[in-house]
Amino acid sequence: MRRKDREITDSESMEAILRDADACHLALLDGDAPYAVALNYGWERKADGSFTLYFHCAREGRKLEVIDRNGKAAFFIDTGHEIETGERPCDWSMKFRSLSGSGMIRRARDDGERRKALSLVMEHYAGEAAFAAMGDFDGRVLAATEALILEVVEITGKERK
Repeated sequence: MRRKDREITDSESMEAILRDADACHLALLDGDAPYAVALNYGWERKADGSFTLYFHCAREGRKLEVIDRNGKAAFFIDTGHEIETGERPCDWSMKFRSLSGSGMIRRARDDGERRKALSLVMEHYAGEAAFAAMGDFDGRVLAATEALILEVVEITGKERK
């Protein structure tokens, strides 16, 4: 990273960004053309400190076709946007916190992985207690929903305070 003074390296700060943001921009490679999409997500930090991101989508479509052909993925998550004005155009700036990284993405292998992924997505948006109070997933919806799992291999954070 060029601006070491803006680099985020600790897992706790990265988790705070994951908690605060509301969308993950997923980038895939469709042949020789880039393909990007914004998705709702859930996440977990494993005991070794690595992160896994979880997504949900329909059971068919371009995104899944691309993932089935090439599981390499990149992602970008940002939050905390605040414009800082100035007297001249070049005096303007923006505060932000962001994460970017890459890894391998795949479809959930079974209902257990799918249920875990969807649970983590719901916990991210509803909160753990509120999600727990909602009861179990509707079986018909679960059967019609795909879950994606991105094992993060590389991650970096950046912020402008």
